[in-house]
Amino acid sequence: MLEQIEGSKAMAKAISACRPDVIAAYPISPQTHIVEGLSAMVKKGELGSCEFLNVESEYGAMSACIGASASGARTYTATASQGLLYMVEPVFNASGLGLPIVMTVANRALGAPINIWNDHSDSMSQRDSGWLQLFAENNQEAADLHVQAFRIAEELSVPVMVCMDGFILTHSVDEVDIPEQEQVDRYLPPFVPRQELDPAHPLSIGAMVGPEAFTEVKYLQHVKQLEALSLIPQVQQEFQEVFGRDSGGLVRPYRCEDADTVVIALGSVLGTIKDVVDIRRDAGEKIGVLGITSFRPFPFEAVREVLSGAKRFINIEKAFSVGIGGIVSSHCRHATEGLGLESFEVFAGLGGRQVTSRSLDEMFDQIKAGTLPEQTFLDLDEDLVNAELEREHHSRKSGPVAENVMRDAQARSGQALGI
Repeated sequence: MLEQIEGSKAMAKAISACRPDVIAAYPISPQTHIVEGLSAMVKKGELGSCEFLNVESEYGAMSACIGASASGARTYTATASQGLLYMVEPVFNASGLGLPIVMTVANRALGAPINIWNDHSDSMSQRDSGWLQLFAENNQEAADLHVQAFRIAEELSVPVMVCMDGFILTHSVDEVDIPEQEQVDRYLPPFVPRQELDPAHPLSIGAMVGPEAFTEVKYLQHVKQLEALSLIPQVQQEFQEVFGRDSGGLVRPYRCEDADTVVIALGSVLGTIKDVVDIRRDAGEKIGVLGITSFRPFPFEAVREVLSGAKRFINIEKAFSVGIGGIVSSHCRHATEGLGLESFEVFAGLGGRQVTSRSLDEMFDQIKAGTLPEQTFLDLDEDLVNAELEREHHSRKSGPVAENVMRDAQARSGQALGI
């Protein structure tokens, strides 16, 4: 049913249609409205026998989900940023135990410095945790991905993160076709766990594993991820048959058929990129866009296929590995090894900085002129950076970097306003 609705509230409705048995959550912006909505539904009895657990922390939330899932319950939680970091130990345990938990990550920057705005550094920090990671471009896709996530998780018995950009999507009001209960029931079968704690049939889950078997257990985690590469497109096709719209999948190419230059990105920034590409396409430039929906498992073959006819690709990254650089970029270079493509990594939107059409246009102009560096930070204020480096050069006690840079930025802003 079409509704004009805030993203988080749309997620709550989509998740409720999946009939979760247990929801364990601790509030942290910008995911709080999702679990608030689900809590209200549980209180009103709208989710049947679903149990909502108010826990003392994010660590407690994931720990409760592990216990619930191991006992055979369809289980859900949500978090963001520092909350995800706080639950890291049980996040790894959930995947290591093969538990099909679904979790929304409302992507938000990691501190320090403290920042509540969007980038992808939180979920990217958990890229090796064994969880599948699916990224949504818009609220419609985010709602649809949650329904697909339960199906994927329970087919493979692996946990799945649905990643949606904090505030940009969670707090924006859009028209969303909320999955109908009858459709979800047709698409998502009742949960039948592969493993279940049952007092009548005692067994151990999470026992000590020594060197004689640890490698094999970890390898089987990898196998599950590889199996997901085949399952995700199948789940996407079946979703389209039931719901009548194409959503999800591994990758989503846009105007890439004859493109010389392909821009690659994850999440909501794809909308702005597509707008700029449309204008430049109309001017005769051969530019396309490749949205990556499945970051884990990474679809190497699908990316290679889309880029095989291009001359170059540009990764727009909303997170980076300090001291190295691009995260998604390194994956894409691996996928295209031997094709002889130029590659560029552009870091943009960090800590919620706007990615504007003007800045993207300037980047494309640099590509045409052959002046874009292989690694660049979009809209980086070099004056602020150089001022801090100069300060550190002149004084051992130069003070805290974040506060210094903020003070310089505010002083400059005041001067511009004549204050």
